[in-house]
Amino acid sequence: MTDIITAMENRHAVRVYDPEKKIPKEITDMLREKIDLLNAESKLHIQLVTDEPKAFDSFMAHYGKFSGVTDYIALIGRKSDKLNEICGYYGEQLVLLAAQLGLDSCWVAMSYAKVKNAYTIAKGEKLCCVISLGYGKTHGTPHKSKSPEEVAVIKDDMPEWFINGVNAALLAPTAMNQQSFGFMLDGDKVLAKAGKGILSDMDLGIVKYHFEIGSGKELFRDEMKLV
Repeated sequence: MTDIITAMENRHAVRVYDPEKKIPKEITDMLREKIDLLNAESKLHIQLVTDEPKAFDSFMAHYGKFSGVTDYIALIGRKSDKLNEICGYYGEQLVLLAAQLGLDSCWVAMSYAKVKNAYTIAKGEKLCCVISLGYGKTHGTPHKSKSPEEVAVIKDDMPEWFINGVNAALLAPTAMNQQSFGFMLDGDKVLAKAGKGILSDMDLGIVKYHFEIGSGKELFRDEMKLV
């Protein structure tokens, strides 16, 4: 299995998949096992949906240039002001695990149809977004990235772990590749905030997880739970 840093560096959004190449059961079992652990920790209701082509056989999916998608992760949780951010934090853990297991993926906020009975949404819960999974016709392409100085307060005496965290955050997927977030070091505490832009709260959760992996420090985990 690929190490997580390599997966982070090499993973790119993929919208076109090979429908003939099915995800092996041993891989879906590993994903479900991880989902169970993350749900227990976060109090989310994440679900893996397999062999379900209807969500990506809609006008919006075709408009979003998706094809060949039959498997996806549904990010579901109790309604909360922090739900999007928490879904971003935990959903990205599954995106990177999928990449480590050789799968391609894409965060999908609007370009899919909700399919009744494909997953369970309990009373008081909502579906935030989905993550497409599978074997892409290609592995995607990298996008232009901002510099560390554009998303963080960088000083000459910054510790290496902080710089590593910022660089990892810049590898994170964000809506429209907007990279609308900011990091600042205040003593030993890292302050992270979302900028303006579509789904910037969900992006903040994603980049917080990347920052933790890059820095080697669990800085945000305790606050990333539904209460």
